[in-house]
Amino acid sequence: MTMMSEFRQFAMKGNVVDLAVGVIIGGAFGKIVDSLVQDIIMPPIGRLFGGLDFTSYYLPLNGQGTGLPLLEAKKAGAVLAYGNFLTILLNFLILAFVIFQMIRLMNKLRRTEEAKAAAPAAPAEDIVLLREIRDALRR
Repeated sequence: MTMMSEFRQFAMKGNVVDLAVGVIIGGAFGKIVDSLVQDIIMPPIGRLFGGLDFTSYYLPLNGQGTGLPLLEAKKAGAVLAYGNFLTILLNFLILAFVIFQMIRLMNKLRRTEEAKAAAPAAPAEDIVLLREIRDALRR
């Protein structure tokens, strides 16, 4: 078996294809969450805290002034950009919560399916008929 045919066989397995689809959808979903946080959630929070953009919060580490925009401060030296970190942390928490809810729903559906499968099947019609005859003979 050549290496190319082995690779083709590996790539066509269901798990690999499912993983590829998951990674692609996850990347797109990450962009949606990023936009949600940066464009919808953080502006009202920033307005509550004086109309400032959280991504521009930083502590200068190289003696540069605190009044500079973040990009200018980074050009002047090292900065501790904690505002950007908070924004990314909020992105992660929202994404983790949504994934947790999806997994929770999938587990609930799986338990429902397992309960249906574990439920005893109704006895066959001839068995029911034989039981009725037996019960009638006892009486």
